[in-house]
Amino acid sequence: MDPCPFIRLTIGNLALKLPLAAKTTSSTVHPSSSPCYCKIKLKNFPPQTAAIPYIPLETTQFPEIQTLAATFHLSSSDIKRLASRSLFASKPSLKIFIYTGSAGAACGVNSGRFLAKVSVPLDLAVTESKPCVFHNGWISVGKGAGAGKVTSAQFHLNVKAEPDPRFVFQFDGEPECSPQVVQIQGSIRQPVFTCKFSCRNTTGDRTTRSRSLPTETSVPRSWLNSFGSERERPGKERKGWSITVHDLSGSPVAMASIVTPFVASPGTDRVSRSNPGSWLILRPGDGTWKPWGRLEAWRERGGATDGLGYRFELILDGSSGAGMVLAESSISSHRGGKFSIELGSSPTGGGVNRSRSRGGGSGGASPANSPRGGSVQKGFVMAASVEGEGKCSMPCVEVSVQHVSCMEDAAAYVALSAAIDLSMDACRLFNQRMRKELSHRSESLG
Repeated sequence: MDPCPFIRLTIGNLALKLPLAAKTTSSTVHPSSSPCYCKIKLKNFPPQTAAIPYIPLETTQFPEIQTLAATFHLSSSDIKRLASRSLFASKPSLKIFIYTGSAGAACGVNSGRFLAKVSVPLDLAVTESKPCVFHNGWISVGKGAGAGKVTSAQFHLNVKAEPDPRFVFQFDGEPECSPQVVQIQGSIRQPVFTCKFSCRNTTGDRTTRSRSLPTETSVPRSWLNSFGSERERPGKERKGWSITVHDLSGSPVAMASIVTPFVASPGTDRVSRSNPGSWLILRPGDGTWKPWGRLEAWRERGGATDGLGYRFELILDGSSGAGMVLAESSISSHRGGKFSIELGSSPTGGGVNRSRSRGGGSGGASPANSPRGGSVQKGFVMAASVEGEGKCSMPCVEVSVQHVSCMEDAAAYVALSAAIDLSMDACRLFNQRMRKELSHRSESLG
C-alpha cells in the first residue's frame, strides 16, 4: 500500500504581553484579569478560534509548557490550491486576528475587541518531505509595532508544518449495501476490501442480509455480555446490525457489531446521551473475534438542527475492564461532517485521551492508540467523512501511516468508519421511516 502525501500545519505556544497603555477605554479590562483570544484563518479552510494566555510584560523567557491552538490538515490538492496565484493573491499565508475580551457573541456581534492582525507567510512546497518552522518567537503587534516602542503589545506563536502521509480508503457504496472498499493513491483506485452488512433477527436468531453472501463467523456471546446488552427492551429500538470487512481472499479481517441496542428514550423518538447505543469493533485472533474498540452514539439536541453525538474508546489489551477514550464530539445530523481521532492536538475537538474503567477494571494501564498496540503518540490517527441524514454516504477514510503496519490494521479503522456512518441512521428519529436495507426486522415498534 502506498500512502498519499499530507501536511499537518500546527499553530501553538500562543501568548500575549499587553502593556497597561493598551487600555484605551474605561470599559476595557486589562487581559491579566480578562481572557484574550484569536481567530486563525487559512484560505479554503474554516477559521479556528483559540484562547491566548496572558504573560506579564516583565517575563523574558517563554514558559516550558507547550500548547497547541489549532491544526490544519492539507492534502496535495489543498497545497496546490493554496499555492495557485491570481492577480490579487500573493504567497499563501496564515492570518491571525487577535482580540481582547471574551470570544462569545451577543445578538450575532462578537464581544471581543480587535487588537491586531498577524500574517505568517507559508512556503508549503518543501514540507511534503521535511518539517519546516515558519515562525517561533515574539512579534510586536498593535499600535507602536515596528517603531521600536517598548509600549507595543507582544504576541508569541509557533507555526510549523511536517509531513503526515496517510492511507486513503473509500467505500464504493453505502455501508449498508455491502460495498467494496478501494484505496486511493492519486488517480488510482484499487479494491482492497469487501464489506458485508447484516441485520440479525435476535428473536429467531436468524440473519437477513442486504446481499446473498456466505454466513459469517458469529461474535462470541461473552463479548456481548461484557460490552453491551442483548436483553429485550420495551418500546422502540434498533439492534442486530453488523458489518464485516473482508480482504480480497475472502477472509474476515474486522467487524463492527451493535452490542447495545439504540433505544428511544421513554416518551420520545430519540436516542438520548444518557442511554446511548453502542458498537463493538472487533479483530480476528486465535480463531475468534477479539474486541479492539467501543463506539457509543446518541442524538444530540441542537439549535436549528440536531447532531450525532459519539464517544470512541480503545479497549486495552482486549480486556473488558479498562478503556481509553480517544474521541468524543458531535456531527451535524443535517450537514454531516467528519469523525476524527487526533491525540493531544485540539483543545475542543475529538482528540480526547483519558482512561475510564468499566466493570471494576483499572483505568491506569498504559494505553495503545493503534490496532497493533504500542505507546501513545500525539497527532493525527484517522478521519472519516459522514454524510447527513437522507444523503447518500460513501465514507472516505484517512489513516496515518504510523498506525498501519498491515492490511488488518487498516481494516479496523474501515470498520470503525462504517459504524459511525451507520450510527447516523441508528440515531434517526423513530418517527421517521428507515431505508429498506436497514429495516429487515431490525426495528421494533412496540
